[in-house]
Amino acid sequence: METAPVVAGVDGSAESLDAVASAAREARLRGCRLRVVHAFVWPALGAYPAVAALLPGDDELRREADRIVDDAVAHARTAEPDVTADGVVVTGEIMPVLLKETETAQLAVVATRGLGAFARLLAGSTAVRLCAYGHCPVLVVRAGGRGTGGPVLLAVDGSPAGAAAVDFAFAEAARRDVGLVAVHVWSAWTTLRPRPEDPARPAAERPGTPAEEGDRVLSAALAPAARKYPDVPVERTPVEGPVRELLIEASKDAGLLVTGARGHGGFAGLLLGSVSHALLQHAHCPVAVVRAPDERP
Repeated sequence: METAPVVAGVDGSAESLDAVASAAREARLRGCRLRVVHAFVWPALGAYPAVAALLPGDDELRREADRIVDDAVAHARTAEPDVTADGVVVTGEIMPVLLKETETAQLAVVATRGLGAFARLLAGSTAVRLCAYGHCPVLVVRAGGRGTGGPVLLAVDGSPAGAAAVDFAFAEAARRDVGLVAVHVWSAWTTLRPRPEDPARPAAERPGTPAEEGDRVLSAALAPAARKYPDVPVERTPVEGPVRELLIEASKDAGLLVTGARGHGGFAGLLLGSVSHALLQHAHCPVAVVRAPDERP
């Protein structure tokens, strides 16, 4: 059976070409082919006649769509000559097209932002929605955030939903032959503290230090994947502070940041957690969002 491809969504922007180069690298690391996809919508559909008359002809629009894909495939082959890359123009709205592609891909890669009137929305609606609804892990490449070739940075919250992200992060570190830095960040907002037996005792006090508790969370979360990937060196980092800021700062030295789609906290029921959303906006390296199997459609 043919290995599932890496899929890259492109729109003709410089940012999407950065994503294609990253996707080509991912395909090389996995030993699979790269499929470049451009979702094409006929702009004249549903337009008033007076508006449709001002739009370019159908043939011209289709040629432009083909050019976008051809340029992206050429860019991928230049970035990774040993990777088999092909491209396709699929008629349809971008989200339905890309979501369909994730059903048969092992990884989807998109840029944080691209072309369009709403391209400057925070994190880009396409990237956020694909991370929230995609059937496979999604790698989001931010302009200027290609990573350093450094370790894989893994955000660990200890939730069952985060187990898929842990396994993905170990696999990526093994493919890249780099170490894994696993970070568990806690704060007064993310740590549930038991009610003290003595009402006069501060609620913040508890048996064991927060750092010891953080190390316990990391040990429990990492143990299954660590047994599966014994050759991956792991640095465990429990730290207290603002979750988003600490992870974004740590991403400066990482080649890839891996996070679950959602986990503990008051926003755990959202399709994409607030921390994951912030990382898509501000991380200094590519971000992989990995949904648990029971979170997927």
